Amino acid sequence: MKITEIKTHYLQAKLDQPFGWSLDWAEHRSALLVQIDTDEGITGWGEAGAPGSGPIAAIISQILKPLIIGQDPLDREVLWEKMYAKTRDYGQKGLPVEAISGIDIALWDLMGKALNLPVHKLLGGQMRGRVMAYATGLYYKKTPHLTQELVQEALGYLKAGFPAIKMKIGGLSPAEDLENVRAVREAIGPRVLLMVDANHAYNAVTAIQVGRELEKYQVFWFEEPVIPEDLQGYLEVKEALNIPIAGGECEYTRFGFRELISRRAVDILQPDTCKAGGLSEAKKIAALASAWGIPYFPHVWGTPIAIAAALHLLAVLPETPSCRNALPFVQVPALEFDRTPHPIREELAVEPILPEGGWVKVPTAPGLGVEVREEILSKYRVVLD
Repeated sequence: MKITEIKTHYLQAKLDQPFGWSLDWAEHRSALLVQIDTDEGITGWGEAGAPGSGPIAAIISQILKPLIIGQDPLDREVLWEKMYAKTRDYGQKGLPVEAISGIDIALWDLMGKALNLPVHKLLGGQMRGRVMAYATGLYYKKTPHLTQELVQEALGYLKAGFPAIKMKIGGLSPAEDLENVRAVREAIGPRVLLMVDANHAYNAVTAIQVGRELEKYQVFWFEEPVIPEDLQGYLEVKEALNIPIAGGECEYTRFGFRELISRRAVDILQPDTCKAGGLSEAKKIAALASAWGIPYFPHVWGTPIAIAAALHLLAVLPETPSCRNALPFVQVPALEFDRTPHPIREELAVEPILPEGGWVKVPTAPGLGVEVREEILSKYRVVLD
């Protein structure tokens, strides 16, 4: 079997209402899908970046595509190393690795279809057939009644069966953000897990000040309190607080995660499979995390292809640590389930991936188990120059 074609599909959908976080506002949702075709008529699908972008498509078509056209798609590790070596001098992080990620995920999907096996079987076997999910939402909105709307949104996630919720901070003053956290905590009660994500809006001093207040509201983890480059800041925040510190969605490959893991700068590791190097690299990062006893909760913010890739990985990750009565969020990793508006995510798959009572089933069909609706590619396609 040989690779005959690699195509990218840059999709974008305008939102009716924008939403924001500490760094920006989203008025569109986008995705970059990777399609790999073979001479045996088997096609694999991947997703690159979170969200995808036009420059990633250019890297794939102009730099990586010539390397793998005509190659055996089952030589996945060989192809990953070739792509990384080709871009190493200028792309050890960022868009080049995100491009590799999309191709790698598509190769796993293709291999599963060729062997008639789900990806989790190829990754080593299924430790669990379903994964508990937490709702990622509670972003900023352009409304004079933000606190009340956040409370109502949080209550909606409880009604939908989610056992845990993640909300954004860092985009308002600490006092305003903390008031929103207080209101949400009072509304959902003490038993529901509540996480906060600052998207690296603070320096270490401010993060510690905010974190000490968050402790009063029984926050389960404090995500990205400082910029990803500030490893010492992570260590200072982690030392000062009793809240677990999470991070890693802005890091790349096992080489980039080596220092973060070995210095124990985070309590919870959050690589994004569509950014950090694909499933091949995610499995290696997970092995490093396991060796250091650090739980691995993948960051997920994409279409059903990204969700399925995360689910297959979560299906094979070991408990940290192993336990007779292993519990989600304690020993067993959980799935981030994005609840922000995303028309492409809702429409792309023939069978959408949906939670049931807070749990999401791991796909069992060959490959990733996602059948793409071709008409959605046309509906949201953006033609790149």
